[in-house]
Amino acid sequence: MEEPEDLRSENGVLRVDLEYRSGTDAQGGRRYCYVYKGSTISPTLRLRPGDMLILHLKNELPATPPAAGATATGAGQPGNNLPGKMGMRMDLQAGAGETKWCTSARMTSASTNLHFHGLSVPPVCHQDDVLKTLVQPGEAPFEYRFQIPANEPPGLYWYHPHVHGFSKAQVLGGASGALIVEGIERANGAAAGLPERVFVIRDQDLIYPNAQPASGGAVVAPPVVLDRDGDARNTGTGTGKPAKDLSINFVPVAFPDYPPAVIEMKPGEKQLWRVVNSCAITYLNLQVLFDRVPQSLVLVSLDGVPINRGGLGGDRAIWQNHLGVPPGGRVEFIVTGPPNGAAATFMTRSVNTGSAGENDPNRPLATIRARDDAPEPRSILAASPAPLAHATNEWLGSVKPTRTRKLYFSEKQQDPSDPNSPTTFYLTVEGQEPKVFDPNSLLPNIVTHEGDVEDWIIENRSQELHDFHIHQVHFMLLEWFGLAVDEPFLRDTVSVPFWDGKSRTYPWIRVRIDFRDPNSVGTFVYHCHLLEHEDGGMMGVIRVEPKTRSANATEHAPGAKNTRQEGHRLCGPTQLVSARFNASRASRAFPPRDPTPK
Repeated sequence: MEEPEDLRSENGVLRVDLEYRSGTDAQGGRRYCYVYKGSTISPTLRLRPGDMLILHLKNELPATPPAAGATATGAGQPGNNLPGKMGMRMDLQAGAGETKWCTSARMTSASTNLHFHGLSVPPVCHQDDVLKTLVQPGEAPFEYRFQIPANEPPGLYWYHPHVHGFSKAQVLGGASGALIVEGIERANGAAAGLPERVFVIRDQDLIYPNAQPASGGAVVAPPVVLDRDGDARNTGTGTGKPAKDLSINFVPVAFPDYPPAVIEMKPGEKQLWRVVNSCAITYLNLQVLFDRVPQSLVLVSLDGVPINRGGLGGDRAIWQNHLGVPPGGRVEFIVTGPPNGAAATFMTRSVNTGSAGENDPNRPLATIRARDDAPEPRSILAASPAPLAHATNEWLGSVKPTRTRKLYFSEKQQDPSDPNSPTTFYLTVEGQEPKVFDPNSLLPNIVTHEGDVEDWIIENRSQELHDFHIHQVHFMLLEWFGLAVDEPFLRDTVSVPFWDGKSRTYPWIRVRIDFRDPNSVGTFVYHCHLLEHEDGGMMGVIRVEPKTRSANATEHAPGAKNTRQEGHRLCGPTQLVSARFNASRASRAFPPRDPTPK
């Protein structure tokens, strides 16, 4: 199995020209990809802290006539033709002398843009804006130009389109790629000198949707129950038809036979594996088996942040035999190759997504083949790197929060008597009216200030797992299932456990979110990273005011009227958000407890 091609910065700059293309596969499904120099698909972008990325994105999709383009709205939403002058798109090329608007009035299935997931770069045009920037077919290449912050944690990030209403289709079609900020061996010496592998795991519509799940012995295939999109609902058995097929580095592992990809390693060789879950709706629970025995995986980084970034120093690691990765999440871990002759498998275990979630069953991803003459991976980390300087900011876990907020996921079926009727999904700030996200209005749900640190309590009032993500900043998980969590690292994506439909209180998590970085100033979004839910409206807007503004700037108080809207579609759930927790906790009833801050 080939890995994505590496594009590395030179003399502090990485220049990339990407063409955004689409086509139709053998089953008639729409596929999307980023192409470099006409042949390389979705390359891995590699930069160092302080480097400049200059990326030109050319949208080569055929133009979609306005009457034919699908609308990017949730259930019951009005059309979403955005006003044409919501910001300025400035041509940054010297001497161009041309001013363009930073947004288009046309948001259709042919529109695209880029989000650099996890990077702490400003949410402004030409950097990491997804609210106003739309690149249309036939336009000149759009330029992204920004500097990787000098203090950006070294690790794995990724890029993908983020056009409201069409993110799921584009990412499900294959539009995604890895981005690496170099230097993880400087943060954790356990990775020094190791060969490294990059694996991008994507999902896609089932290649053989009419096939039946295989049954073995006395095992009876569970009946297939479909949601309104035709995706298989969670069976609760760990088996059955999956909602989506998976691929690893574009090698499909298709239901029902799951022919795996092949990873070759030298026997007993240690490697650093960097894995991004770029799936649109599928949760992963990664495991390596030798002769069916789970192997220890040495986790050194999560969501791009080395796990010793809490100012603790040292070569810290977490040993686990399975790693839960929600959509959008990343894990970097050390793997030891199997001995000669072992039957070795890289797989994903089943994830309990709740009774209303999609089915993510056990299935293989790749066969790991031990060979004495296995080729070395193309990238090997420095063997004797200079240690990374300790962070100068006070560790987030030690900072007293400026305030505490409460948000909640919820959903509403349009016709409760019809299980196939449209479902509206919401992500609501406590005290505000639940509304689906409206791209016509960018009034923020939340206003905060540069320098603030906030605790957010996030409830799940639905019977499926949701996947919380916020742009521009990282956060610290403090409580999970009502239990205190002591994690010496940060994340940008976390699953919120589903309600069992019986408990007197809803399950919740508490996260501490860091707005101290000046790059967080601006307007950006938080949402469920199951993209059909984000597209449907399960998204909110936050505005971070600069320090120069008055500390008394208006905030949306509980109950304040607000034009935000959100919801519509199924957001799956994962139980394995923390590598420290057992998957079994996600399926148990949440203990009654009042999560309201005292």
